[in-house]
Amino acid sequence: YQVVHNYGVAIILLTIFIKLLLHPVNKKSMESMKAMQALQPRLKEILKKYKDDKQRLQIEMMNLFKTNKINPMGGCLPMLLQIPIYIALYKVLWSSVELYQAPFFWFYRDLSAPDPYFIVPLLLGITMFIQTKMTPMATADPVQQKMMMLMPLMFCGFMVFLPMGLGLYILVNTLMTILQQWMYKKELRFRDLLFSAVWR
Repeated sequence: YQVVHNYGVAIILLTIFIKLLLHPVNKKSMESMKAMQALQPRLKEILKKYKDDKQRLQIEMMNLFKTNKINPMGGCLPMLLQIPIYIALYKVLWSSVELYQAPFFWFYRDLSAPDPYFIVPLLLGITMFIQTKMTPMATADPVQQKMMMLMPLMFCGFMVFLPMGLGLYILVNTLMTILQQWMYKKELRFRDLLFSAVWR
């Protein structure tokens, strides 16, 4: 804020910085989820074959993971490492006195108040839906997949009542996640994007 003199811009820059800092952890999580997704057909076969023998089922599943060098918790553990950081940011932005009547730009004059025009909640719902579609599903269960697709709608509803500053943080974080997932699929690195932008 001392540099940009705008709390909205400061939130955006802080979110980008933290996302870049945690990029290696996020990449590891995406790699693990993609590997789990590739194993889903084989897992379904094992579940069908040994559905009446729980002990054999567990052994066969563990052998499958071991053979393919996959940790079934590999997609979750990196996320768990990030949770304390995101909770800390959430609490700071939720209760920050500095955001009271702090302008962002144009018609947004108070970052501590909910978005009066519902633009941020709507954008968040759209970006979260895109993120969900791009994220490799670690499960083949259609019920769980439908629940994941309902999450953007639920978040969109929550954001209507949350402070604008907090909504801005979640929106930028989601946009950065989409960028990281796109880069992972294209096998690009941030330095590749920077060099291509500079040399153009």
